[in-house]
Amino acid sequence: MPKDEFEKAYRAGRLSVPDLDAYFEHDRSMRESGHDTSNRLEGCAADLVTVDLNALLYKIETDCADILHGEFADTLRIDGGTPETSAAWKGKATLRRERMMRYLWNERHGAFFDYDVTHRSQRRYVCATAFYPLWAGMVSRAEADRIVSFALPLLEQPGGIAACDEQSRGPISPDHPQRQWDYPFGWAPHQIITWQGLLRYGRDADAQRLITKWLFMMTLNAVQFQGTIPEKFDVVRQSHEVYAEYGNVGTAFAYITREGFGWTNASYQIGCSLLPPAILERLNDLCPPAWIVPE
Repeated sequence: MPKDEFEKAYRAGRLSVPDLDAYFEHDRSMRESGHDTSNRLEGCAADLVTVDLNALLYKIETDCADILHGEFADTLRIDGGTPETSAAWKGKATLRRERMMRYLWNERHGAFFDYDVTHRSQRRYVCATAFYPLWAGMVSRAEADRIVSFALPLLEQPGGIAACDEQSRGPISPDHPQRQWDYPFGWAPHQIITWQGLLRYGRDADAQRLITKWLFMMTLNAVQFQGTIPEKFDVVRQSHEVYAEYGNVGTAFAYITREGFGWTNASYQIGCSLLPPAILERLNDLCPPAWIVPE
């Protein structure tokens, strides 16, 4: 069957192609996650209960509980509907944490991993989402320390936090191509969430070191490449030269955005706000991070 006829028949539901159905189900789930694309999610996204999504939902639930308690005396009824209570939202968060500890927490490693509901097992893929539970404030200090001890040595690179570790990504081949949300690349949202999670649990030295690495890399690349602020970086090489999948928006010299790239700009401003003036002054002189915050 010619390609055009196949496409029309498939779209119209006249063809049954289970493998193609599964591909689109996983692909759309991966793209909805925001991590598009990553070998962590390729071909399995719809089967995963992920650490990041559940940490985000936990944060929403606790935020709702706090707002209802602080602003509405614990109860809010809108247009005569069912009342929303801080206790109910706190209960949702408590139940979510209990289930995450049951299914996603790995006691041996001291970290959370995505859970595959089809295979009824955790998927050991170490990525920057390991720090989301710290940002959400859903772990104890002891659990936070274990997460940091496990994940930070695997993910920390010269330019900040990598999207995943090299072992989890695996060797690159025609059947296992490089993905932009994997090692060796780093993204602004992962950096911000990691910094704030570390600071929340008193890991100030770790946070300052990671912030300094990221800001130095950004500053040096901007100085060397006409003020370019890209979408993402290679945090291993400390470079804006990232041409996996969609290239690097903002660094192709035929497409330089004068204003930079949104979340990368934001990470720079947030990072500056979290560092003491003495470190910022040395960064302004382009002192390498190792001279400022030795590991």
